[in-house]
Amino acid sequence: MVSKITKIKSLKNKSKIVCLTAYSKNTAQAIDKYTNIILVGDSLGSTLYNFKSTRSVTLEMMIKHSKSVRQGISNSLMVVDMPYNTYNKPSQALKNCKKVMKLTKCDAVKIEGGLKKIKIIKHLIKNKIPIMGHLGILPQSIKGKFKSKGRSDKERNELVRDCKLLEEAGVFSIVLECVERKLSRQITNLIKIPTIGIGSSNNCDGQILVLDDILSLTESKMKFIKKFVDVKNLIAYGAKKFKEEVKSKKYPSKKYSY
Repeated sequence: MVSKITKIKSLKNKSKIVCLTAYSKNTAQAIDKYTNIILVGDSLGSTLYNFKSTRSVTLEMMIKHSKSVRQGISNSLMVVDMPYNTYNKPSQALKNCKKVMKLTKCDAVKIEGGLKKIKIIKHLIKNKIPIMGHLGILPQSIKGKFKSKGRSDKERNELVRDCKLLEEAGVFSIVLECVERKLSRQITNLIKIPTIGIGSSNNCDGQILVLDDILSLTESKMKFIKKFVDVKNLIAYGAKKFKEEVKSKKYPSKKYSY
């Protein structure tokens, strides 16, 4: 039987890979039919908890949300973000990754970083932990404002180097966050594993966005975010109708009562 990871890798140069985040069973279930990968992202820190950075997200939070998401997935590959400070050294990383995979039954985990994390990533893959890489803007490491990557020769050279290192280490795909479009094309053509873009142009093998962003549930103004539907207004409309019927005593009618 072909694994889900093998299927994802086989899509390179054949079909664009569709990825979205999910933080609960209900949302995962709603999108599972349309996605190749569902990521339980540490972006839940800002999206759900109003944290100023992903650094405040804990392992326990990721596990709790991932358990819920798992119940809503039938088809997609499920990936879980390893949060800040949970993979600082090989032994710690392996212990925490094993815990996440055992408790959430996810298919893989995602780790940010290239050269600085390569020893840890190699150790995890050697111990049969499937890894999705993440390069470009690294939310767990960034200080100050978000700035796109790959504008200078130094950044371009480092990103190309890191992508090669991750591929050689055995990651099955790499998220490229806010990487300059020409460099994204170069990297995508250079490596044999899929690149998943976020703000990195359609030159990547696939795209990922935060579900709440595309549903207009957040106020995020990042350049790469396109709001595909206004769910916030639909929720408000539903609440308004509920209020009207409660106030007018139309609800609950006999039909909705025991």
